Amino acid sequence: MSGPEGWGFTDDRGTELGAARVPLRVAAYVRAGAALLDLGVAPVAVYGSGHDGEALDPAKAGGLRAAGVPYLGPGRALDEEVLRELRPDVIVDVTYDGKSPYALDEAVAERLGIPLVALSVSGELALPAILARFAALAASLTPAVREPSASVSEAAAGPMPADPGPAPDLAAADPAPAPDLAAAEALLRSVAARGGVAVLALSGAGAEQVHLARPQAWPELAHLAGLGVRMLDPGPGSGSNWLTGDWTRVAELRPDLVLFDDREHATPPYELPAGVRLAPWSPETPPSPAAYARFFRDLAEALAA
Repeated sequence: MSGPEGWGFTDDRGTELGAARVPLRVAAYVRAGAALLDLGVAPVAVYGSGHDGEALDPAKAGGLRAAGVPYLGPGRALDEEVLRELRPDVIVDVTYDGKSPYALDEAVAERLGIPLVALSVSGELALPAILARFAALAASLTPAVREPSASVSEAAAGPMPADPGPAPDLAAADPAPAPDLAAAEALLRSVAARGGVAVLALSGAGAEQVHLARPQAWPELAHLAGLGVRMLDPGPGSGSNWLTGDWTRVAELRPDLVLFDDREHATPPYELPAGVRLAPWSPETPPSPAAYARFFRDLAEALAA
């Protein structure tokens, strides 16, 4: 429910949230805040995760720095008084397990009396479903602006209703992509069809260790495979999202192109075979059509090089 009678939203934990008026002051986890900014909702501040330091990580910050949005540091070490002084009406985080917010202890929001929305970025969901839910939340927070941009309205499969209502069956949702996103997907599909370039996604953890991504565990990587990109699976072993090993495993998989985690806590690739190309990938790309359109265009350029 959003409108003169108040605001309501059911998040992806099934938590029904409400307020007497539409929240105007939003604090958010960096990734969520960057997506909301793309969707027309500027946060009053953002905070990081346990992987983040005292400075904003550009790999997941989108346009936050350029927009002058303050960064409060890691969420688990957040100064509650600083957050209180900002007077947020709502806090927006992400969830991976559908139960708990990822970057902020929910007790903080409870002590401050601030509703907390957690939207799923789980690998169980398709990328379009994740984008649709962020668009739905943004629309609920901007009731007078049902179509902040063509990308927003299209990504949510049309203008959002005044009352977002209960969370939909996300696994089944398949909204139409925004025009820019659709164009980027078409470009990537065309480039991928030409060459069969083998792509491996990974996150460096030093000279002795690397985390190799399982494509079907990551919504954007699964989406790339659906667009025809030849994504390499690291093979059997422990770990549902990553297979952790050493850098010799990368050579054994024989990738043509490596998507490397460019977040600040990850380390650069080591000991790659000669001729392997590199392209950056953030496992925490802001869930907005604009951010993923940029990623898909950049990857298409890397594949075509």
